[in-house]
Amino acid sequence: MLEKYTTPLTINGITLDYRKETFVMGILNVTPDSFSDGGKYKNVEEAVGQAKKMVAEGAKIIDVGGESTRPGYKRISDEDEIARVVPVIQALVKEVSAIISIDTYKANVARAAIKAGAHIINDIWGAKAEPEIAHVAAELHVPIILMHNRENMDYGADFWATAKADLEESIAIAQRAGVPDQHIILDPGIGFAKNTAHNIAMMQHLNDLVAMGYPVLLATSRKSMIGNVLRLPVEERMEGTSATIVYGIEKGCHMIRVHDVKEMVRATHMTDVLVGKRIYKEEA
Repeated sequence: MLEKYTTPLTINGITLDYRKETFVMGILNVTPDSFSDGGKYKNVEEAVGQAKKMVAEGAKIIDVGGESTRPGYKRISDEDEIARVVPVIQALVKEVSAIISIDTYKANVARAAIKAGAHIINDIWGAKAEPEIAHVAAELHVPIILMHNRENMDYGADFWATAKADLEESIAIAQRAGVPDQHIILDPGIGFAKNTAHNIAMMQHLNDLVAMGYPVLLATSRKSMIGNVLRLPVEERMEGTSATIVYGIEKGCHMIRVHDVKEMVRATHMTDVLVGKRIYKEEA
């Protein structure tokens, strides 16, 4: 449960009341090279169709990404990324009843996406790659997701203390830019600047991350941690993903980011009932 910021946010007509529901974010990559679904949604019509499908399956948030962030990814220009995401966002705003987030660490892309109709910034660098992105969030009055990330995997003797300090630095950047605390969301950054042992340790510290007082987005879908533990390729990681989601909700996470929306919505709903977020009612 949230300890500091319990006021629900209403965005695009959808109320994010984390006390009553764990919210599902569906991944919509409009890229040719994302690790799991690159190239599937190459044009606006295909992207909108997939978004509609995810919303019908229970996603309340659609996360639009225009640049692959798979290991070893190559940065594309701001202009190219804007050209990929803005037409999709403009179409989604007209045709899909969902909160739209823009998955970018670039201030110019974030600004263009929000002005096109997106509602949330999702930054894999926690406002450290381009701190100006925090000013965009503050100026345009939108929430920003600050993911844990760093340039190296040197965590010293205390992994969690170092990771927490990294996140506190991101929070401070956002606060200095004028982002209110109720617009800050944290992401543990599973799969980023972490080996499998680090990823497992971060999962085991999710309760400590939740205790920092901000909503937490957990993004484990099909990631290498699951593949390494289970010795499975990307296309066979659904059960492992479900296990991480159930574990994360039990630890107190408030949002999940997934590829397989239908299946993970079911897992989330069931877990919400078991942890007491949702109340089960007998059918009449």
